[in-house]
Amino acid sequence: MAPRAVWLLVALSGILTVRPCWAFTCPAICRCGVDTFHCTRDTQLASRTGHLSRLRLTHLPFKEVARHAFKELILDVLIFFSLSFFPCSLIQNINSLRVIEKGAFTDLPKLEYLSIGNTGLIHFPDFTTISSLAPNFILEMADNMRIDTVPANSFQGITEEYVDMNVVRNSFKEIKSHAFNGTKLNTLVLRDNKYLSKIQKDAFEGAFGPISLDISSTALSSLPPKGLRQVRFLKASSAYALKSLPPLQSLDELLEAELTYPSHCCAFHTWRRKQRENAFKNFTKLCDATDTDIMEPTADGVNGINDINFQYPDLELGCLNSPFIKCTPKPDAFNPCEDLLGYSFLRSLTWIIAVFAVTGNLAVLVILLSSHHKLTISRFLMCNLAFADLCMGLYLMLIAFMDYHSHQEYYNHATDWQTGAGCGISGFLTVFASELSVFTLTVISLERWHTITNAMYLNKRLRMRHVTAMMAVGWGFSLLVALLPLVGVSSYSKVSICLPMDIDTLSSQIYVVAVLFLNVVAFLVVCYCYVCIYLSVHNPDLTTRHGDTKIAKRMAVLIFTDFLCMAPISFFAISAALRAPLITVSHSKILLILFYPINSLCNPFLYTIFTRAFRKDVCLLLSRCGCCHTKTNFYRTHSLAVNTTCANNTVSTSKPHSLSFYAYHIKMQGCFLNKGAT
Repeated sequence: MAPRAVWLLVALSGILTVRPCWAFTCPAICRCGVDTFHCTRDTQLASRTGHLSRLRLTHLPFKEVARHAFKELILDVLIFFSLSFFPCSLIQNINSLRVIEKGAFTDLPKLEYLSIGNTGLIHFPDFTTISSLAPNFILEMADNMRIDTVPANSFQGITEEYVDMNVVRNSFKEIKSHAFNGTKLNTLVLRDNKYLSKIQKDAFEGAFGPISLDISSTALSSLPPKGLRQVRFLKASSAYALKSLPPLQSLDELLEAELTYPSHCCAFHTWRRKQRENAFKNFTKLCDATDTDIMEPTADGVNGINDINFQYPDLELGCLNSPFIKCTPKPDAFNPCEDLLGYSFLRSLTWIIAVFAVTGNLAVLVILLSSHHKLTISRFLMCNLAFADLCMGLYLMLIAFMDYHSHQEYYNHATDWQTGAGCGISGFLTVFASELSVFTLTVISLERWHTITNAMYLNKRLRMRHVTAMMAVGWGFSLLVALLPLVGVSSYSKVSICLPMDIDTLSSQIYVVAVLFLNVVAFLVVCYCYVCIYLSVHNPDLTTRHGDTKIAKRMAVLIFTDFLCMAPISFFAISAALRAPLITVSHSKILLILFYPINSLCNPFLYTIFTRAFRKDVCLLLSRCGCCHTKTNFYRTHSLAVNTTCANNTVSTSKPHSLSFYAYHIKMQGCFLNKGAT
């Protein structure tokens, strides 16, 4: 018998322990039926329980709360809550609650705290008849996953005093206009409402506050431009969709902000600084003077400064001692608080360089591709070079246009620009153009050096198929280098000018250093080839000093432009890639705008436009339109005479030709630089 009695006691205790987890117990002050319940002043007085400070309703078996269910209830705290934190997983009963009818909360003057959590409500509850007299009312709504919107006047009538609202982890998608009408908001926490994507511009119309606003971890893409003037504390961490700020004047009293993007902190610092500068620009002498009339008491005994401070307290004449907004995260060295191009003179230079680079290279492509001449190796290489430099010009135009579009408001465009497709396309264009241009210049130099040094060996000359294969390799290499930052090796979004400056990982650092090193090697190859060409062609017995000087000057210009482009960029970039930067990002923009695109600007002129062959092609093209007939006939006659001379020299010469002889004729007939640029 004894063991059986023990088992019965254990079973009974288990039933008593488990029962509260799934069964709803009607509170003593309420009257409960099968489908509804009432907890009113009448039922409370009938129960003779007197004043009740807290009423907790959990595991409700009802689908709705009836009208006047809590009418005139004498209560401090009313809680609708889930028991998910108890050792019980049966929470389906509270989720069955679908509707709290209008007027369910009526005349609750002593209510201080109301919490509705983890319910199945499909409509926002009606709080308009609560009429609490508590000095600081707290409303909490959490984990209600079937309510889509917060309608107009949702909180009007809760209380005439300040309200703290903790509305978190719900399924709200939108807060309608005038939603907070008639309330005094002290704190509004909308954190973790991950579906909340819109607060209509008049949502805070008719409300005072909020003083503290938290929209962290929401899907909001913008804040309303009105109703935020009283906000002093703004928290918007992990709000990745919030890429632009409302007009800064709408956050006039902001003191502290915790945001997602550093660029937004730039906005507040710049705005507050300008605001203070404007406020104090007429009082500069006041701050600096030590013995001025305004520092001395007037005839009526009033000090000038105190009088001004009394009449204009908002100016806070503390000689620029008013605090800046405390804002995090702070801008880093890669993204300083400035416009995209930073300096005003860079803005003009960028447009000038971009226009000349695009028009010059576009003209070269049109003339060379529309010419009736056979596509030679030199023309083929010039077309590749012009296309690469055209891409660089397009990159500069994109940067210049974005700078114009975001002028003085880059903080509102920085995130969209640097993380969007625009910066990715710009970065791809500039890296692809830079590498293809360097590769093509190297191939041109090698081709000219090979042609000159092997002038007497016709069977050793490069064929079109050889050059095409080399350029195919160059295109593949350039595309690969330009695509790597798009797939995670370094990044174009690190800086505003969309260059791969991200060296946070080892692979990114190796990528940046390797690209810079290859560019330096290419520059050295170009220099070596041109020096060898000059030494091969130079022959004091066959050429005049004027001819040598002309060739040397032209080579010097080509090498100097390459050096001017490569040297400063490579030097400072390599030092930065090795984590020992010598200049700031702001100063590097000067190098990147003035020196980086020099080749793209100069190449079409030095290699093509300034050559006689190009001028000839232009005249031939214009002659089809009825222009430049005289000049065209001159070029045709000159070409015929040169071809005849070459043929006669070839026939009349019987002894073996030396390297100097071939080099001499290449130079004298314009086949050195001019031929290479045709």
